[in-house]
Amino acid sequence: MRTTGKGNMNKRYSVRPVAGLAGMLLPALLLAHEPEVMQKQVVTGRADPLLGIAAASSEGYVGRDHLDLRPLLRPGEVLETVPGLLATQHSGAGKANQYFLRGFNLDHGTDFATSLDGVPVNLPTHAHGQGYTDLNFLIPELVETVHYRKGPYHADVGDFGSAGAADLSYAKTLDRGLAQLEAGSFGYARGVFAGSGKTGPGNLLYGLELAHDDGPWTNPQDYQKINGVLRYSLEHDGTGFDVTALAYAGRWDSTDQVARRAPIGRYDALDDSDGGESKRFSLAAAWHHETDSGHTEAQVYGVYYDLDLFSNFTYFLADPVRGDQFEQHDRRGFGGLKAHHTWKHELAGHEMEDTIGIQVRGDHIENGLNATERRQLLATTRADTVDEISISPYVQDVTRWGDKLRSTLGARVDHYRFDVRSDNPANSGTKDATLASPKAALVIGPWADTEFYLDGGLGFHSNDGRGATTKVDPATGAATTPVDPLVRTYGAEFGIRTIAVKGLQSTVSVWWLDVDSELLFVGDAGSTEPSRPSRRYGIEFANYYTATKWLTLDVDLSGSRARFRDADPAGREIPGSIETVVAAGVSVHDLPALKGFFASLRLRYFGPRPLIEDDSVRSAGTLMLNAQAGYRFNADWTLAVEIFNLLDRKDSDIDYLYTSRLRGEAIDPADPRFDAASGGYNDIHSHPVEPLSARVVLTARF
Repeated sequence: MRTTGKGNMNKRYSVRPVAGLAGMLLPALLLAHEPEVMQKQVVTGRADPLLGIAAASSEGYVGRDHLDLRPLLRPGEVLETVPGLLATQHSGAGKANQYFLRGFNLDHGTDFATSLDGVPVNLPTHAHGQGYTDLNFLIPELVETVHYRKGPYHADVGDFGSAGAADLSYAKTLDRGLAQLEAGSFGYARGVFAGSGKTGPGNLLYGLELAHDDGPWTNPQDYQKINGVLRYSLEHDGTGFDVTALAYAGRWDSTDQVARRAPIGRYDALDDSDGGESKRFSLAAAWHHETDSGHTEAQVYGVYYDLDLFSNFTYFLADPVRGDQFEQHDRRGFGGLKAHHTWKHELAGHEMEDTIGIQVRGDHIENGLNATERRQLLATTRADTVDEISISPYVQDVTRWGDKLRSTLGARVDHYRFDVRSDNPANSGTKDATLASPKAALVIGPWADTEFYLDGGLGFHSNDGRGATTKVDPATGAATTPVDPLVRTYGAEFGIRTIAVKGLQSTVSVWWLDVDSELLFVGDAGSTEPSRPSRRYGIEFANYYTATKWLTLDVDLSGSRARFRDADPAGREIPGSIETVVAAGVSVHDLPALKGFFASLRLRYFGPRPLIEDDSVRSAGTLMLNAQAGYRFNADWTLAVEIFNLLDRKDSDIDYLYTSRLRGEAIDPADPRFDAASGGYNDIHSHPVEPLSARVVLTARF
């Protein structure tokens, strides 16, 4: 990932290129003043100091060297390199992960914007959950950098980005080819083959992944996937382009979360016919041009996506005979373009960087909700075709007022149009919505290799387009009120970044975020719905320490509070909101006494969470300890062992509290858990972490 700074060649710190406003207003001054030649700086990972570059203390990069030393149970855990973020699972391996960050249970991605090489991954108006973020198509070995930013302070980040955003970047070339074979516990097997080479004037990168995993479940998940990458790139004299094609297909059986009162084993299922299959194909082309006075970037992309998901979270609550399994189907094609131009200049002796940009996206969505029994169709609850289009121009200006002060001012406008054609004409219609979101940041320093940040801004997340036009509940026939299609968020942050201690980079961030309408998980629908306004605040302390050439340590601590802002007899706690996260690791590599040996140990802890608004029921905490050890025999061959859940703890990956009913379960009105309105029982529903397991990884370089 390359960033460019402005100033004299002997300046130590550079200014991060961001979007701008001032240059739009003063073109004559821009043409009259010839900017200085700017210093280039390459940012590759957490060890790189970001003084003079980052716009917030909660912004950072993770590089390939850091990823290599992290054992990954599943691809989505690449996002756990973002300090304070957790990726869990409450269903089969082919389903999108459940994410947590900054006091949010993000469900499958709401309020965290994820992209790969600029192509958005979040899916709006999704059949299962708003902002659905499935990273199973990711090949971690090809990820070169992860650029993360938190809070609604960045003009180029729009929908779903209020809690944070991460852009993952694939490599354009590999130093050497890769052939990797893995085998492990519970029927796990995986192969990766990747390489790159000169093709014509450019480079061709290719990658193929095949994987299978049964998991520890009594009903094997039999997850099978095939994954491919082709990328052609060309760079010449500041100008370059790349074309990337991705293809993924997966299918699985799943063991969903289980009621704790159920008389079954820890890894048993209450409906062994749950599961699904998914496909994703994409093609993207990007172009950039860079000169001493600025740079231009443009990208177009198109994606086809298909998901059939069968779930049963309440078992026999709604239908005591056939059960409550349902199918959520989502088939869509979506595409878009992103472009921005940045130019650099001086105004009244102050260095400035200005950009104007635009983002356009359109989704053609066909999704539906069906009642099923063992994956056989019983009835259609609703079926919809939705066209969703967004147009989002943005501007931003960064000004360096002196050696110790720089500011960022920006804004974006997001216009959305939803066109819903439902199988119930009463729920069809169109809806338009527009929001303007100003952003600002002030950076003071550095003094003694320390900078101070103050950030603030407005953001938003979109609601399901169907909710914006629905007037009749498709399950009950009762009248409903359409929801606001765009929900406002407000955030601010104060932070410090320091590299004053040799080898140690530390950041502290104190943050606050308000949401006008919370999105909460609904157990009997298996999706999310709008709820009450909320407030979150917290503190993050992130550290990365290169103690010696062969020893690195990182410790990230996060604490947050989440509350509904309105008064309600139910209470003010937000169910599932995360409060405490600890992530820490130690890695050894290139030992002088034992060259070729490497090892790492990683701890992940997320604490108890409220499961109901009055905080009368809480989850337990979850602690995981994973390890990796290996040996590079020479430049060509490496053998490693990865161990997951080293302590073999019996914790939960996820806990929910809602009402369900088991097959043939007797009704006992005297039971305090009994819910007379539904005829079921309120209970904690849990999905366990996987037990102690191991994988052996053999890697050949060519």
